[in-house]
Amino acid sequence: MVETIRNIGWSLVFSVVGAVIGMILVLVSSLIIPWLLDRLTPNIDELKEIVRGNQAVAEYFGRLVSAAIVGVSIVVAAAVLGGILAALH
Repeated sequence: MVETIRNIGWSLVFSVVGAVIGMILVLVSSLIIPWLLDRLTPNIDELKEIVRGNQAVAEYFGRLVSAAIVGVSIVVAAAVLGGILAALH
């Protein structure tokens, strides 16, 4: 019984640590990905085009950035789940 409670405690610790690291990674990626996309397309200033009202650039930029952030979130969620499962076994 004591080992089960200890395993549950460790899974909570792994969940909290994983969630904090995951939030940091998602926030950092939401800062780096737009910068990286801007560097990959040197002939297009996305922010200037969005301010000018260019809908195509806005949708392109938004979809790429959001897809990358969702991808990072999925990887972080898998890591947190892996930590929980490792603590419970």
